[in-house]
Amino acid sequence: MGKVATGATMSIDGYIAGPGDSGFDLLFQWYDNGDVEITTAMPGLTMRVTPASKDHLDEWNGALGSLVVGRHLYDLTNGWGGRHPLDVPVVVLTHRPPEDRPAADDNFVFVTEGIEAAVATAQEIAGDRNVGVNGGEMARQALDAGLLDEVHVDLAPVLLGAGTPYFPSLGIKPVQLDGPVKVVRGSGVMHLTYAVRK
Repeated sequence: MGKVATGATMSIDGYIAGPGDSGFDLLFQWYDNGDVEITTAMPGLTMRVTPASKDHLDEWNGALGSLVVGRHLYDLTNGWGGRHPLDVPVVVLTHRPPEDRPAADDNFVFVTEGIEAAVATAQEIAGDRNVGVNGGEMARQALDAGLLDEVHVDLAPVLLGAGTPYFPSLGIKPVQLDGPVKVVRGSGVMHLTYAVRK
């Protein structure tokens, strides 16, 4: 079984989105400020990053077997048009699965029984590969439940001032992490990996 890790691009003041789901243009500038092209599974979505960022992304994405996201992100992205850009199955934790989705949709699995069930489903799908947990509410729930092995931060040099924190309203605090166990310097981003102290 692989690792369970959360990862997000975060502002220096700790936000993964600004007020009203804004600020993504500032947070994700590093997706288009390099010379190395990365194609995704989403038509029309290509990133241009530095060689260091590409190596970092290739290492993590190459070991990724599934993702866990919340219904808010699923709706915000319109289900990524039917396939996540990382080309892996997505487990969506929700109180209310969408009624209009295709019955035989292998790209998305909707789970209503809580974060433990969502992560267990994602692990079953991933096999010996890693499970990625989206930042925000999903990361908070997974950390509170003791399910996370690592925290990945793509630190962007921007201050958003308010918005959605990476870990909103932790039920267990303080939480100590070990590391950073890995540091990669990109252009307009610092990739940091921390181990969750069990």
